[in-house]
Amino acid sequence: GKIEFNQVSFSYNIEYPVLHSVSFTVPSSKTLAIVGETGSGKSTIVQLINRVYTHQSGTLLIDDIPVENYSLESLRKHIALVPQDVFLFSGSVLENIRLFNDSISEERVKEAATKTGADVFISKLPDGYKQQVFERGLSLSTGQRQLIAFTRAWLYNPEVLILDEATANIDYESEQLIQKATRELMKNRTCIIIAHRLSTVVNADTIVVLKAGRIIEQGSHQELISKAGTYKDLFEKQFASAQRPTEIITE
Repeated sequence: GKIEFNQVSFSYNIEYPVLHSVSFTVPSSKTLAIVGETGSGKSTIVQLINRVYTHQSGTLLIDDIPVENYSLESLRKHIALVPQDVFLFSGSVLENIRLFNDSISEERVKEAATKTGADVFISKLPDGYKQQVFERGLSLSTGQRQLIAFTRAWLYNPEVLILDEATANIDYESEQLIQKATRELMKNRTCIIIAHRLSTVVNADTIVVLKAGRIIEQGSHQELISKAGTYKDLFEKQFASAQRPTEIITE
């Protein structure tokens, strides 16, 4: 579960670099949060870890082994990604959670859904776990689709968990359930959280602030607040009217 970026650079187009000599380390079972404005390179980091793209320079290591030395199958079966836009297939809720893998019992699915809190809404559906959903899950709310994605991740028990804007654009009630799901999923796993909502990253072990593909700040929440830099400015702007942010507890 250890992830290390060492002077990693990447560009989709050689004339427009996306990442510039990015370096950070996420020790096994620790949490790294990545924040920054849209287009700063946050999601590109995730795509490099999953080998959707290959970095052009520097080294990207997982457990001290270059990421390119892993087969895609062996790499991705140990990594779970919960994205902002969850894709669901035509089929039942049960089939969508276990991804049509019939070797996974309904009991295991229900256990996972109970852990993440998804069982709260699934049990209220007219047909429960057998409820049919349309392609892309249009019959479910955004928060419900996210909870299904969290349950998928729990079921497959990954060593590395990546949350890519997983709490964006959801209602308050769903966010409370997803906060619970997040706490459960993050236990004893290496986690990378990409978020605009800083309330979801304040308890991360390390926070990286990206700007135009470069790391401009790095440290814990308290360290970055005390530096009075970009992170503090973002934090104060988001919570100017709030007494205290909702926190994700990672321990």
